[in-house]
Amino acid sequence: MRRGSLLLLAPLALAACKGQGGAEADATEVPKVAAGQAVSGAVVESEYGTPVKDRVATLGLLNKRTNYTQDIVLKTGEAKRIGNVTIKLATCERTPPWESPPETGAFVQVFVEERDKPDQPLTWRKVFSGWLFKNSPSVNVVEHPVYDVWVKSCSMKFPGEEDSPAAAASPSSAANPSGSASAAPEAKPSAAPSPKPSATPTPAPKAAASPSVGI
Repeated sequence: MRRGSLLLLAPLALAACKGQGGAEADATEVPKVAAGQAVSGAVVESEYGTPVKDRVATLGLLNKRTNYTQDIVLKTGEAKRIGNVTIKLATCERTPPWESPPETGAFVQVFVEERDKPDQPLTWRKVFSGWLFKNSPSVNVVEHPVYDVWVKSCSMKFPGEEDSPAAAASPSSAANPSGSASAAPEAKPSAAPSPKPSATPTPAPKAAASPSVGI
């Protein structure tokens, strides 16, 4: 009986351990160390383009142990937790269209819940804080044995990049600025002179009978 009881309890214990691990892997609550982390000197408001508070960045997150990659979309000042890693966006930026070469960057902070030593408890610590660049990834990288983060895009606009009404117009409207269908040459078939109907040929008059001449 005692052996049978242990066999019955073993699956329950394994299920409990698995449930705890799954809950930790799916945890989404942002730790206080990341939520209260202030970034000084990273956010600079520009006179051009979308205000900093309205910018949205798309970041890539890679788990090197599982080779699993996912996109993280963050607003300025927002933090998101995926398991035991938390990513916080301070701001993002990209070069104006009149500057070259083009570049996209984001000021990112990465926090990981891990042990400093095997005999110590899990604690949140900041493993990266700085600018990441899309076209120059080697300038600054997230040096961590498990996680990697990079910039994919920064959603913002500069003056002149708004959708123009002419671009949104239909091709027929673009070809006809006045908006009238009759303005286009191909839309006026009646304007072309119609050929005159050919006259019905009149039958040739019969030759008059020659007067008979007596011989």
